[in-house]
Amino acid sequence: MNLGGYDSVNGNRYNWIRKFTQEAMSSLTFQQKPFFPSPPDKGSFPLDHDGECKKQMLKYLLCLNQKENSNAECKLLAKDYLQCRMDRNLMAQEEWDKLGFSEKQDDSKSKT
Repeated sequence: MNLGGYDSVNGNRYNWIRKFTQEAMSSLTFQQKPFFPSPPDKGSFPLDHDGECKKQMLKYLLCLNQKENSNAECKLLAKDYLQCRMDRNLMAQEEWDKLGFSEKQDDSKSKT
């Protein structure tokens, strides 16, 4: 390998750069540890292929779009969407407190 910029064997001025980068890249891939993905904390859930909760999802997304992605203003629609998914076994039944909802929040919003 000639570091002067000229490879006299192949006559290519920058051939050594290609050789160097190929050698460096191949040695890096052998030294890296393999990546093993881990499952999500809550497990996997089926997708809504039949569109059973599409209406609730679209209402929620439309609200987010109108409210400049302010989740607090669309929280009841998010709850409706999650309830639909739980009712149709598209996600596991979960307590509302664990999903970020509380009965106190719902009562105060419905009274205003």
